Amino acid sequence: MIGHRRSSRRPGAGAAFAASAAFAIPFIAAHAQAQPGATCDAAAFARLDLPGTRIVSAAAVTDDERAPPHCQVRAAVNERTGQDGRPYAIGFEMRLPDDWNGRYFHQVNGGNDGAVVPAYGNLQGNQPDNALARGYAVLSSDSGHDGQANPEAGLVGGNLFGFDHQARLDYGYTANVTLTPIAKRIVEGYYGRRPEYSYMVGCSNGGRHALVGATRLAEEFDGFLAGAPGYNLPMVGLQHAWDVQSFEQVAGDVRRAFSRDDMRLVADAVLEQCDALDGAADGIVGALAACQEAFDVRQLSCSAREGGECLGDTQVAALARSFAGPSGSDGRPLYASWWYDAGLASNDWRAWKLESAIPGLDGLPLIATLGAGSLAQVFTTPPTRVDGTAEGLLEYLRAFDFDRDAPKIFATTSRYPLAAMDFMAPADWREPKLAELQAAGGKVIVYHGASDGAFSISATVGWYEQLAANNGGDVSEFARFYPVPGMAHCGGGPATDRFDLFSALVGWVEHGRPPAEVTATARADNPERPSDWRANRSRPLCAWPQVPRYSGSGDVESAASFTCE
Repeated sequence: MIGHRRSSRRPGAGAAFAASAAFAIPFIAAHAQAQPGATCDAAAFARLDLPGTRIVSAAAVTDDERAPPHCQVRAAVNERTGQDGRPYAIGFEMRLPDDWNGRYFHQVNGGNDGAVVPAYGNLQGNQPDNALARGYAVLSSDSGHDGQANPEAGLVGGNLFGFDHQARLDYGYTANVTLTPIAKRIVEGYYGRRPEYSYMVGCSNGGRHALVGATRLAEEFDGFLAGAPGYNLPMVGLQHAWDVQSFEQVAGDVRRAFSRDDMRLVADAVLEQCDALDGAADGIVGALAACQEAFDVRQLSCSAREGGECLGDTQVAALARSFAGPSGSDGRPLYASWWYDAGLASNDWRAWKLESAIPGLDGLPLIATLGAGSLAQVFTTPPTRVDGTAEGLLEYLRAFDFDRDAPKIFATTSRYPLAAMDFMAPADWREPKLAELQAAGGKVIVYHGASDGAFSISATVGWYEQLAANNGGDVSEFARFYPVPGMAHCGGGPATDRFDLFSALVGWVEHGRPPAEVTATARADNPERPSDWRANRSRPLCAWPQVPRYSGSGDVESAASFTCE
């Protein structure tokens, strides 16, 4: 029978725990309630003798608008004092629905982690519901540190954990490795059986967690959904310094490098050159790879245009330098190039790259503030103490030397014996193969917005194509990648950014239905949906390297008029 790998073939680390007298363990059918005698009570969960775990609370929730009745459990694992003298633990919560579908959903979160985001189970793709509402038992964690523990440190408080080696490892991957058997034991104790299927799902840093999980937890999960995966996050950090140094060449201030009208000019020029490459001039660049060959930003230079709107030569040079990606003085690339797309004028792209309205950032973009703290204190070894003000972080990026400092993402010391790239990236990042996932029979779906200002879609394309090359050219039996034209970081932008790739993953895992094209729709509540798009415009998302091409007839607002070719 398809999909019973975890329950019948490998019981997992959690099976080593003795069954507790607190919970009897009868057989439960596919949809199950908490077993007779089970209570949503902290003392009952504590009697499960979960290793290194302190149950903080457990309470029944019956009045949550976002979820059906469920048991909410909060706990802390491996409480300790770090090598930096600060307290640490892996904080987590689980939400166990009264009407359980027999499945486990590990919600992996974004940013620096550091907070236990409510464990509703974000399905990604701007879905209106969540995994808990669909009957999944859901876990969410802070990945081993409290991002609010050091308010006196200002903007770098959320990544001061980088001065403790174990906290670094927990953030990278060991928190997920630690929590997985504990979560499954909690499920088993409460419902009387272990999950029949398990999934790990996230976007951004959560997408990174999912790809890392596909190499380090392939035996424990049946499927992974990885959105906008900054799988090589320390390399992304190098781009932050590169962008600041590039954009400040325009006016000495990254916030004034490009106005909103300037970026609208760029986005419109991309559409002018690339929109019809997929057969339809519809405001969406479906033929993304072909666009990179067709578009030349130098055509926007005032010296190259005769009249009309244009960019200054220094602006064109700065944009071209940024999009080429960071490199050393020898020209060796240190991360990836970036793609030109129709969403480069979006608010999200601007907030990451040029300026943001987030309080406390002095209008500076996310790359120059929060990203800088991670580069200084987590992604390089040894970590560097930096001033937690916006200006202090900006100064750190201005002074970053790509010959001297970039190699620190691969460096180790006696105090920090594992390099940032090795604890942050998938275990096989040098030569991606996903051998463990293949051996376990698991599946992974990856998606990425083409107008992402945080992580480059071309890095994800490069990873996927290298994965295919290392597996004889075809990985469609266990891995699929879906670009999303126009979409910014994890959502937004002029895009059809509502899609249910999670259901596609479940169908693949549990019913043996490999996903092909997946329908995406425009959201009426997306403020950047162009006014000339129908509110429910739809498009097929195509598995790379296919492109959604207009058939030449039919409603241009409908996915049915496009085919993946």
